[in-house]
Amino acid sequence: MYNICVFAGTTEGRAVVEFLSGQPVQVTACVATEYGELMLPEKENITVSVKRLDENEMACLFQEQAYDLVIDATHPYAYEVTENIKGACDRTETPYVRLLRSGSAASNDAVFLKDIPAVVDFLNQENGVVLLTTGSKELAKYKDIRDFEERVYARVLPTESSLQSCRDAGVKLSHIIAMQGPFTEEMNVATLKSIGASFMVTKDSGDAGGFDEKVKAAKEAGARMLVIGRQIKEEGLSLSEVLKLLSERFSFAYQPEVVVAGIGPGNMAAMTQEVLDAIKEADCLIGAKRMLENKKAPHQGCFAAIAPDMIRQIIDEHPEYRSFTVLMSGDTGFYSGTKKLLDALKGCQVKVLPGLSSLAYLAARLNISYEDAYVTSLHGRDHDIIPDVKSHKKVFVLVGGENGIGRLCRTLCDGGLKDVAVHVGEQLSYDEEKLTSGTAEELKDRTFASLSAAFIINDHPDQIVTQGLPDSAFKRGESEGNVVPMTKSEVRSVSLSKLRLTADAVCWDVGAGTGSVAIEMALQAKDGTVYAIERKEDACALIEENSRNLRAANVVTVAGTAPWCCEELPAPTHAFIGGSSGNMKEIISLLIKKNPDVRIVATAITLESVSELTACMKAFKFKDSEVVSMTVASSRKAGPYHLMMGQNPVYIYTFQYPEVTA
Repeated sequence: MYNICVFAGTTEGRAVVEFLSGQPVQVTACVATEYGELMLPEKENITVSVKRLDENEMACLFQEQAYDLVIDATHPYAYEVTENIKGACDRTETPYVRLLRSGSAASNDAVFLKDIPAVVDFLNQENGVVLLTTGSKELAKYKDIRDFEERVYARVLPTESSLQSCRDAGVKLSHIIAMQGPFTEEMNVATLKSIGASFMVTKDSGDAGGFDEKVKAAKEAGARMLVIGRQIKEEGLSLSEVLKLLSERFSFAYQPEVVVAGIGPGNMAAMTQEVLDAIKEADCLIGAKRMLENKKAPHQGCFAAIAPDMIRQIIDEHPEYRSFTVLMSGDTGFYSGTKKLLDALKGCQVKVLPGLSSLAYLAARLNISYEDAYVTSLHGRDHDIIPDVKSHKKVFVLVGGENGIGRLCRTLCDGGLKDVAVHVGEQLSYDEEKLTSGTAEELKDRTFASLSAAFIINDHPDQIVTQGLPDSAFKRGESEGNVVPMTKSEVRSVSLSKLRLTADAVCWDVGAGTGSVAIEMALQAKDGTVYAIERKEDACALIEENSRNLRAANVVTVAGTAPWCCEELPAPTHAFIGGSSGNMKEIISLLIKKNPDVRIVATAITLESVSELTACMKAFKFKDSEVVSMTVASSRKAGPYHLMMGQNPVYIYTFQYPEVTA
């Protein structure tokens, strides 16, 4: 087993120890304080040493333990400790790596001073309260600041050694702020304002050391930053590079940490704090180019990608990054690419964070609820929205593409819905946000942003949910000199009930005629597809016309003779056979070959068809079979009277689960 020593006095050092805690390696984690020990993971392969070591003590430790590698992750200003570690490694010929903390960009009015005496000299020329945030170890060096007792406050760790250093330096008890970080911008602002600080003294401890939070807080509180600059320019590796080195040198398994974050409508003000933290803390950001704008920090990697395979490729090709945050528009569970991405991220440590959906955001902007809304999307997908709007009082829709809202409104007008109300939200959450309301007719010629969302309100929806369109709803026409055959309403209703359709059914209607059964199938199976199979060309044209008129966009017309024209069709879950042209056995054989569990309903009027279906029922030995004889009579007015006119008797066969596939 490998043996590694980590001087882990920083956030980055603790991250290295955390990484090594899951690897086949023995780790010695060296820290100088009990507080540092508390921050380390408690694992069997981790031994913690809480002691300040000089160079000789380090050399003895390295010689005794024969480390395969020593990682120096001490604070950037712990110059003496770093020199001691380097010296001990040289003396014992132990491999050494310096882990560097990245610096941060200070505000323009910050004053950089080379050391503490320079800070004292500067403050002696100025008036105002001073907040020291450089720790307790060197507090005594600030004692020469003019009016030290009254002007100087010290923020230190809440440990006995830190408090003793404050007392030794002469810091008043009421001026000691004993707190444990990390400190947020808000906490820093509150501290500065509570003491009326004019100056904040700090070191450039990098992002992980909370330097950015100090910069922002000083600006907010009106305090000037005095930054003690680094005295030497170090050479070493970043945290990501150290992890990559460990993985390559010792063949450690590296499981990337990936956060999939929903960023809501897009403006950072509309993001959750959890998502903001994930963006800030990531080593690398991945997302669409527009999502990455103004979100990347100087220390972060950044790649524009949206395809799941490309995102996974980026992660695999960059093990130097320890953690990734993938930005997803809107909410990760609402018409998001997250579902496909999760399949591509197998083998990674994945955490999914929700975002504010455009559905919730727009509803709030319009002061309406959305629990009763039908939700759909036209962004990047083909979908006929007319049936949705006709059958629901409230529809929410995501819209994409150039002036997609205009196209949507024109579609509504073409579908007889020109008077429905359309409430459009553009550039939601941004300064350019715009809300527009009007009827579909009023908005159809206006121009809208490519990414928009809308609520469509139909005060008079058609809420019928069962089959039962009247025969008059279908255009008949002639084929080869005869009226195109059509399954009548009552037979159609019974046949459809026998089919037991599901919302996502894949249906075949063999011998579709006018398409009456196919269209009613399609209106029931809104999320599925219906293949209307018809050998006569003029009947095929009629099917397409009726499908357009009745807004059954999920009907696909297949011209040809069954079963031979059906070989390439998807396997059906349900099939209706209204006409077979004498090929009944061959049609049923193909259906069963495509899907042994297919549910089949067939109708017969002629005795020959009855004989053919009965023979098939016997030949295939269906476990679930039924025959219904149906005779329908409907009223017809004759002068002042109504007569019941009988239709031809119809036999309805239902088949499922064959024992043989003859």
